[in-house]
Amino acid sequence: MMRALGYPRLISMENFHTPNFMLVSEVLLWLVKRYEPQTDIPPDVETEQDRVFFIKAVAQFMATKAHIKLNTKKLYQADGYAVKELLKVTSVLYGAMNTKGVERADVSEDDSSKFKFDLGSKIADLKAARQLASEITSKGASLYDLLGKEVELREARTESIARPLEINEAEKMMKVAIDCVLEQVQKTKDMLNNVALDEANLEAKIEKRKLELERSQKRLQTLQSVRPAFMDEYEKIEEQLQKQYSSYLEKFRNLTYMEQLVDDYRKTEQEMFEETANMLRLMQNRLKEEEQHLLKSGNKDDSDIEIQEDEGSDSEVEDRQIMKQRTTTETLLQGILTFPYICVSLRRSG
Repeated sequence: MMRALGYPRLISMENFHTPNFMLVSEVLLWLVKRYEPQTDIPPDVETEQDRVFFIKAVAQFMATKAHIKLNTKKLYQADGYAVKELLKVTSVLYGAMNTKGVERADVSEDDSSKFKFDLGSKIADLKAARQLASEITSKGASLYDLLGKEVELREARTESIARPLEINEAEKMMKVAIDCVLEQVQKTKDMLNNVALDEANLEAKIEKRKLELERSQKRLQTLQSVRPAFMDEYEKIEEQLQKQYSSYLEKFRNLTYMEQLVDDYRKTEQEMFEETANMLRLMQNRLKEEEQHLLKSGNKDDSDIEIQEDEGSDSEVEDRQIMKQRTTTETLLQGILTFPYICVSLRRSG
């Protein structure tokens, strides 16, 4: 539809997958200019207030001139929902173009995809037709209401026509009507006088407010130019606070780092204790097994050897060997038990 109406660029739904307010504002402004070229709507859409004002102006123009109700929230979203609102205006212009039977202009081979239609001269006729249609509907509704009252009014009309006309009563009625009109005129004059007085009072109030505004602005300028007495002290305290805060951050970082180191050291120390305990258990088990093995082998040797005269000397030698093995195992166990404590003390001293 936009291409048929003569829009200079191509538009697709992909342009509105993400909010694109600049394109929506451009299309709205083009449609408004297409509908009425002499319309003066500000095209500024840089700030949020300008965008809201632009959307409101376009919606008000379409509601008053074209009787098209637009959803301002959907237009402000500038996404796929805004396309539905744009189609309301585009379909009206496209339908008017089709009903009028505007012939397509001859285009060259390079511009074969572009169409140009002149609707500027027909906009006034379209407005007049819409206005007449609205007036016809309103007049028809009022006529229907009046015709519904015709049954009651017919009897009153026949009675008034049948009744003879009295000049005195007519004069009285005319005087009463004239008095009512004069009272209304007097009231209108009084209201005009009151309006003049109100206008003068309002002007006086406006002048008073202007003077107060000028005084306030001057006072504000003097206050901004004068430096407070406590400002120097405030700046010094602020610098000290900044230094204290930086030192606090540094100490806090160091503290957290040291706590982390302590935790790591405790974990490693616990792991070392567990490893040494495991090693001690293994060594104890091995030593017990060796001792039992030696005892068993000693008993077997005693049973196999024949009774001889030097039996006492051999048994003493074996007892000494067993005592030596026990003393060596005990010293080895004591060294293993004291080894982790020595390592811990060396690390702490280091």
